[in-house]
Parts: sequence; structure tokens; C-alpha cells
Amino acid sequence: MTPVQEPVIPEGDSQVSTASVRKAIERSREIEEQIDIDPSRFRVLTGDRPTGKLHLGHYFGTLKGRVELQNRGVDTWILVADYQVITDRDGVGPIRERVLGLLADYLAAGIDPERSTIFAHSAVPALNQLMIPFLSLVTESELHRNPTVKAELQATGGRAMTGLLLTYPVHQAADILFCKANLVPVGQDQLPHIELTRQIASRFDRRYGRDAEGKPVFRRPDALLSKAPAILGTDGTKMSKSRGNTIELAMTADETAKILKKAKTDSDRVITFDPVTRPEVSNLLLLASMASGEEPEVIAERIGDGGGGVLKKTVTDAINDHLAPLRARRTELEKDPAYLLSVLEAGVAKANEEADRTLLQAREAMGMVY
Repeated sequence: MTPVQEPVIPEGDSQVSTASVRKAIERSREIEEQIDIDPSRFRVLTGDRPTGKLHLGHYFGTLKGRVELQNRGVDTWILVADYQVITDRDGVGPIRERVLGLLADYLAAGIDPERSTIFAHSAVPALNQLMIPFLSLVTESELHRNPTVKAELQATGGRAMTGLLLTYPVHQAADILFCKANLVPVGQDQLPHIELTRQIASRFDRRYGRDAEGKPVFRRPDALLSKAPAILGTDGTKMSKSRGNTIELAMTADETAKILKKAKTDSDRVITFDPVTRPEVSNLLLLASMASGEEPEVIAERIGDGGGGVLKKTVTDAINDHLAPLRARRTELEKDPAYLLSVLEAGVAKANEEADRTLLQAREAMGMVY
């Protein structure tokens, strides 16, 4: 079992305390052991906003982990968060193209629609209806304190916040709770979202009551902290589609080589793995390591004084070799949009069944079935 990373001490006004991070790490370790014993105890909810093409950060940070959970026997639900695209945007862009691209990435990476449920939340009305009672369980100040909401507000440059952006954490809670998910893979910065979701589930139980069998309507989800190390973009800053410093899964081998040739390194020809003093070089070694399965220190020692040129070629070869089967499968899937849509349709049907059942339970608990 791969160990979870040690906690990073929060800085500034982060709501994620050191104690909370340590507790989440310990709980994640316990869950990993429980999955090995009985994966049927867990249902995972995870997903992505279809705002652009997925890149290596998504692949190593989340996609591989989802495939591993699925293959370990965990009931895996993957959300195409299309409504969340408009939380902070004037339009959705080429949404259909992006949704199909997400589906192709998922399936090419190893997500099996026979074992995992892929759905779009705009196509699940009962899921979104749960937001109404959930909104009655949170205060405006709690929403304003949410780190994601605070960060997005600061990034707007004075632009008025939309109501959907303000209630974004509640929408996330509905995504998790409607399908009775009890496990959500996240990074440390997302822990406040999981905590708010747990609070909403508990407050619903206290305020409105339980189902016909006397059980809580909603399960309290746990966070499963990501085991993947943080990956920088090719320019040495945070990997982001908006910064153009990513390597997309859909790129060709030649396009990947061209981007990595421009990757930032440093002037020291001797290659060493030292994330603190040589973050750019170490990031490239980390990419080669994740793609090849070889330790970054071993790769660095083999390159020796070969300099940045040999390093970049090593990374390029490792990534292209690793992604070759995925890219070949993705090319096939892109040629069959009808199949991609059929996968989504089947997932949406299953999600609607679950959402309708959960909404009925919630309405019964609230005394609103007439």
C-alpha cells in the first residue's frame, strides 16, 4: 500500500489546521486498510469540471487513483460537473466537445463503465433539488469562509460574485450526498468542503429527521487524501490549463516533446533530485518517475552530468511511452461519439434512479410527501 504524504503545515488564513490534516491522513490510512479487507463498504464520488482537456496533473493526481479504486472493487461514481462550469463564467464554451473529451479520457485511462458510473449532474434533476433543503442548513458566513469561495472572490478583481459561486460548496455537498457516497478523494485544500458536507448531513438529521427505517438519510463522507505528489507545470509554476504550461493527455508524442523541450530547468549540468533548492529539475524527474515507476533519485544518478537536454529527453521518452496505449485508445474512442454518449446515458439513468430514491427519502423525513 502506498503511504499517504505527510502533512504540509498550513500557512496564512487557511481553514485547514495542522490537526485536521493529520487527522485526515490517519483516517485515510485506516480507509486504505479497510478497502483491502472489504471494498464493498465504500462508494466513491469524484469528478471534473469540463472546462478543457485533461492533462498530466489530472492523470497522475486523480485519474490513476480512480482506476485503482475501481480495480480494487470500490463502487466508483464519476461526476461530469457541467453545471459547475457556469459558477464563475458567462458561458459554458464548447461544452459538448469538452464532455465527450472527458469521457474519452476517462475510458482511455482505464475507467470501466461496467464497474463505474459516469454521469453529468445537469441531467439529474433530483440531485439539484436537494440543494434547496441543504441551503437551509448553512449560513451565509459559512459560505463566505469557504476557502474555494474566498479564493474565487479574490480572483474576480472586484467582479460581483454569482449566487451559484457562493453556493458552490452546497452544490458539491449535493453531488456527494445524493448517491450516498461515503468516500471522496481530495487534496488537503478540499478538506473544508468535506467537513461542510458532513455538517449538512448531520444538520439534516437533527433538523428534519430520519428515513422510514429510522436511519440517517445521508451518510457522512470521509476524505481520502491524494497520495500523488504535487506536479508543477513546465514553467515551474502551478500546472494550469489557463497558464498553458500543461501536457494534455490528447497531445501527440511530438507535441509533448516540443513542450518539454521548452521546460524550465537551471544552469547546473549535474542532475540531482532536490525539490527544495531545485524545484524545476526535481519536478521533471518526478514526472519521469511517475511515468516509468523508477525512483527520481535513480533517474537523476543515471543522467549524471548530462544536463537539462538529457533530462528533458528522459522525461519525454518516459511520458510518451507511458501514455502511448492511452492515446491510442483515446483516438479510437474519439471516432465513436455515439458510444461515448451511450456510456454517459447509462450512467445518467443509474444516477437518476439513485437521486429520485434519495430525494423521496429526504422529503419523507421532512414530512413533505403529500
